Amino acid sequence: MNFRRGKTREDPEINLIPFIDVLLVILIFLMVSTTYSKFTELQITLPTADAEKAVERPFEINVAVDSQGRYAVNNVQVAFRDARGLAEELRNAGNRKGDSKKDPIVIISADGTATHQSVINVLEAARLAGFERITFAAQSAGSGK
Repeated sequence: MNFRRGKTREDPEINLIPFIDVLLVILIFLMVSTTYSKFTELQITLPTADAEKAVERPFEINVAVDSQGRYAVNNVQVAFRDARGLAEELRNAGNRKGDSKKDPIVIISADGTATHQSVINVLEAARLAGFERITFAAQSAGSGK
């Protein structure tokens, strides 16, 4: 029922001028607060090595660990009993392969799916054998090996 006979009801309209002003302010805010990836990159200048290649190759003991936790010292598979047994195998490999006066480098080549404990066993065995120079072998991402 329309009790106001002379007045017709006007449809509401959205006033576009304030709406455009608010959108422009939001746009300016987003443009100013946006960070660009160009500015977030670290600018690093890597050092270059001018050292000559070593003439004499250091004495190495290679220890391989596969995904099942089997060990091989210098490509000879060894039975793992405990870290002390593996340390004895490392000492024997050091005495067989080279000069006992040199401090060998123990290179650990572990499979990517080998357990953490199997790698720790090699580290513990190297410590018990008295070898202080230990490194890990890795392959580059580009090689398909």
